Amino acid sequence: MLCALLGLVHAFAFAPWQLPWLQWLALAGLFALTLPIARPREAALAGFAFGLGWFGLGVSWVYVSMHVYGEMPALLAAAATAAFCAFLALYPALALGLATRLAVGKTTKALLVLPCAWAGSEWLRGVLLTGFPWLASGYAHTDGPLAGYAPLIGVHGVTLVAALVAGSLALMARSRGRMPALVTAAIVLALLACGEALRGIEWTEPTGDPLRVQLLQGNVPQNLKFADGGMRLSEEAYLPLLRAADSADLVVLPESVFPLPLAHLPEQTFDALAEIARHGSALIFGIFIEEPRGHYYNSAVGLAPGGGEPQRYSKRHLVPFGEFIPRGFRWFVDLMQMPIGDQQRGDAYQPPMQIAGQRIAVNICYEDLFGAEILQAWRDPAQAPTLLLNLSNLGWFDDSLALPQHLQISRLRALETGRPVLRATNTGATAIIDGRGRVVAQLPHRTRGVLLGELHGRGGSTPYLRWGDAPALGAILLGLLTSGIVAIRAARSR
Repeated sequence: MLCALLGLVHAFAFAPWQLPWLQWLALAGLFALTLPIARPREAALAGFAFGLGWFGLGVSWVYVSMHVYGEMPALLAAAATAAFCAFLALYPALALGLATRLAVGKTTKALLVLPCAWAGSEWLRGVLLTGFPWLASGYAHTDGPLAGYAPLIGVHGVTLVAALVAGSLALMARSRGRMPALVTAAIVLALLACGEALRGIEWTEPTGDPLRVQLLQGNVPQNLKFADGGMRLSEEAYLPLLRAADSADLVVLPESVFPLPLAHLPEQTFDALAEIARHGSALIFGIFIEEPRGHYYNSAVGLAPGGGEPQRYSKRHLVPFGEFIPRGFRWFVDLMQMPIGDQQRGDAYQPPMQIAGQRIAVNICYEDLFGAEILQAWRDPAQAPTLLLNLSNLGWFDDSLALPQHLQISRLRALETGRPVLRATNTGATAIIDGRGRVVAQLPHRTRGVLLGELHGRGGSTPYLRWGDAPALGAILLGLLTSGIVAIRAARSR
């Protein structure tokens, strides 16, 4: 019960509350409870209970998408939500069970094994079964001293450092004697001070002329968007906003802004989109593209001023059950009303859009959770992006925790890459984020409007852009291997 309560507290470390210090305390409490446990199974149960509290609050919004908009029966949607949270809770269970099996002594367990096992399980959660790294521990630190580590070692490195802080605090609470407490306090202060110092470094520099942007948020109700009359509602929401958007270098509309594929748009709607480019503004909008017949891509289309070939990005990391159907789960998806629920993946590498004097790396919806995949946009140094653009439709989740949590994720991508991030969404959070991860402008959730702003694209490279997750994963692997070797030797000497 105490572990579950600590997990619940841990969820409050993330947006919208954004209390990073609360994560250290919650995780330190879990580690302190785990330090005296000698049986891996008991430690795993503690981690599982913590995960139930953490995800039971933190990702409870998946119920909204299944029941309210997917029209799944309430009891079944609640059971599916509980099962999903229980599945996610297996990862902290794995971390604590493995750490207890490998640990030799409380000091090693607190300062080496637990932090590495925790960060390793968080990485695994982001890659196994297509990955779901939502609420990865490092995202709690977009504000605060540990944000300084993000441009160096990314979200998984921040997770490792945060877990090391928590382990040090746990050891401090469990230690007897003045000297161990002083040593662990020194470790915590050194980690925090180093992170704070790193926050002062400018890793990238402005490039090109200032870019005037307009981000359109139509607030079309999700339950009506794909129903009869949904196209008319979308046109009534976005076309007036579009006609007023004539003073920007770049105009952006969100993911799947209209419920029809591009080839099926009414002529007057397509003309309204093209008119923006004819009047001197670049335009990027989200739309489904059908090619060949019956094969749908969730895409973004870019139109440059003065004509030219449209540019395109197609989503490559699809959402299970929402955008593709895992084998054997057709029955489950059929219980929901999920429009265009079986889509095609875009290519792994798609060059940034060269538009409005910028090189724009586009990603769609929850693709920006996957920092290592975002880095593929830098594959060709000659076309290195100057800014990131996320197109989303979070109308599936009402005004829930999902919206501020997703904004926090985008802020971490800005910190990692040193690039501004534009977010254009249907219901929120539509925002402009600078290259330091700060939100400089934002529209209120579930309102209709245009977000105006000005920003600079940025060039240069952060250490994370050069090395990706390799340093963090290398440190995690080294820590676990070292712990394993020590544990084996200790077992042989008995």
